[in-house]
Amino acid sequence: MSDFMSLPFDSDEMLAGLRPWVETESPTYDPVAVNRMMDIAQHDLAAIGARVERIPGHSGIGDSVRATLPHPRQGEGGILCMGHFDTVHPVGTLDANPFRREGNLCYGPGIMDMKGGNYVCLDALRKIGAAGIETPLPVTVLFTPDEEIGTPQTRNLIETEARRHRYVLVPEPARPDGGAVVGRYAIARFALQARGRPSHAGWALSEGRSAIAMMAAKVAEIEAMTTDDITFSVGVFHAGQWVNCVSSVCDAQVLSVAKTDEQLEHCVEMMMAHGAPDGDVVLEITRGVTRPVWPHDQPGDQALLEIAQGITREIGFDLTAAPSGGGSDGNFTGALGIPTLDSIGVRGRDLHTLNEHIEIDSLAERARLAAGLFCRLGG
Repeated sequence: MSDFMSLPFDSDEMLAGLRPWVETESPTYDPVAVNRMMDIAQHDLAAIGARVERIPGHSGIGDSVRATLPHPRQGEGGILCMGHFDTVHPVGTLDANPFRREGNLCYGPGIMDMKGGNYVCLDALRKIGAAGIETPLPVTVLFTPDEEIGTPQTRNLIETEARRHRYVLVPEPARPDGGAVVGRYAIARFALQARGRPSHAGWALSEGRSAIAMMAAKVAEIEAMTTDDITFSVGVFHAGQWVNCVSSVCDAQVLSVAKTDEQLEHCVEMMMAHGAPDGDVVLEITRGVTRPVWPHDQPGDQALLEIAQGITREIGFDLTAAPSGGGSDGNFTGALGIPTLDSIGVRGRDLHTLNEHIEIDSLAERARLAAGLFCRLGG
């Protein structure tokens, strides 16, 4: 029997450890809240014997935490396990979706995306250390604060760290069938601002030119560009402060997803074409952060997947794999050609909603998978 198979993983015990992580809300745009979560992670990593570094954030983004586990070859490139602690849920979401257990399900903001998966990897390393098992390769853990907004501040940190390693593991949530991700589509973000002409909506409505009206029309046009290969969605829309004023400014944000880099450039061309003036209203479009395509057929990724599939067969389940339209920081490492295995975290449903939850028994299952990868890679 492999050493990792004898490790005493217990989903109930893990759930108790995960609870303070979930109840420490950490939305991306609240760096103080994110740093409270990083404090807990830093403590928990130090408690298992890791050497922990705190990397300060900037430009309104929280800190990152990097931890290296004790190893005779510490400092050499080995396995990078990376995840994010920022969530899409504002502070106070616990009131609407409190941490609670209902049978085999546990609810809470960020529990699926991706605090559950991060905790799984930490517990795997805890149990490996407690058992006195020496992994073939040194392990580094990197937790970052800005994935949910496209990783604008920590992409360079991630890519620099990843280049030092032979393998990258990303415990994002498992696919709906429990499978992993090998390959992700390209993603681009755009910031839009419509600028019109203000007027009093009661006294001089005809003198105004509404930025809201122009942007609302553009939303329909932009989302109508979606096809089977490329998608456009407007996820942010801000305008107006007084109902008796014709709004002169309206801001929006668009997310575009494409299966290839060539298709993404076509998306960019289509988006930028909407920036032409429309009478007295001007629409300015700025291209934001972009996630590159992570090709789904790279030999290194496939070899890593086969190792993982051998481990899951020992555990007692089959691990499927497929490319995904959702972005992650695995886009960056996969695009660099570093063997990457993504979405090996917990099973669950309804991430990014007020019904976000995980399957509790997947905690021990995925911890054993993570432990197997830590114990087998490089051996």
